[in-house]
Amino acid sequence: MSGETAQSDTQSHEGDSLSWLEKRFPPSRRESLARAARRFLSRPISAVGLAIVGIVIFMAAFAPVVAPHPEHAGAFTDFANSMQPPSLEHPFGTDQSGRDVFSRVLFGYRLSLIMVAVVLGIGVPSGVLFGLVAGYYGGTTETVIMRATDAFLALPPLVMALAITSALEPTITNAMLAIASLWWTWYARLVQNLVASERNEEYVAAAELAGASTPHILFREILPNCLSPILVKVTLDAGFVILIGAGLSFIGVGVQPPQPGLGTMVSDGTTYLPDGWWVSIFPGLAILVVVMGFNMIGDGLRDLFDVEVQQ
Repeated sequence: MSGETAQSDTQSHEGDSLSWLEKRFPPSRRESLARAARRFLSRPISAVGLAIVGIVIFMAAFAPVVAPHPEHAGAFTDFANSMQPPSLEHPFGTDQSGRDVFSRVLFGYRLSLIMVAVVLGIGVPSGVLFGLVAGYYGGTTETVIMRATDAFLALPPLVMALAITSALEPTITNAMLAIASLWWTWYARLVQNLVASERNEEYVAAAELAGASTPHILFREILPNCLSPILVKVTLDAGFVILIGAGLSFIGVGVQPPQPGLGTMVSDGTTYLPDGWWVSIFPGLAILVVVMGFNMIGDGLRDLFDVEVQQ
């Protein structure tokens, strides 16, 4: 009897789980997602970009295992093997301290992706929130938020980040916070424009007449209809964040030695050009590849959703 009861409870739990999944992802939505995924992957540029970014993320996540010399990512010196050209043992050669450039590039990818996650993790939610509030309420609220946004947008991101990191201690943490302090503005402007065109739609009026709360209207009704342009911009911005982070490291106010910042490695290698070309060329190509991968994904999503995103 107890066995039948346990089996009944298990089936009931599985039924509840299936019911929740079906409500959350009904067959029509699953079919739509499957069609969208097939359309996205059918475009060569999208598939290649996704493959590039996937490989980069995998190699960065498992850098201690994938890198042939993971100890070279820190304070390591081997002057007997300094400035060795590319070989089977050192695919990207070694730098002026005898460190394996390939290993340092993999760990540099890790720092770059962490910067992307932190900057967009702070900038996107805050910008979306400001844009939702400004676009929905309008009037004085919209004016105040948008004028503050315009003031920040007037400042070039790299110049503002450079000013902040120069005033503070030049660390990767300060560099991430400096970039994130400006990134919300683009999303605030984008979402405000989207919400302003959506707030007079019938589904919003119906939700208001039904007595739905403001958070419900903003986050359950309006926001889902704005996700496509936001997602496209996020993928395009990921590459832009990597470029700005590399630029800050290149001029010495981003990732600090002995951490393997991609921009720092490019900067260090310029001293040894043209004979030691591999020290700066390979980190530079690493930046190019990952930025190109994110841009390919963004272009594929933009074609898929047929949206225009302000850069």
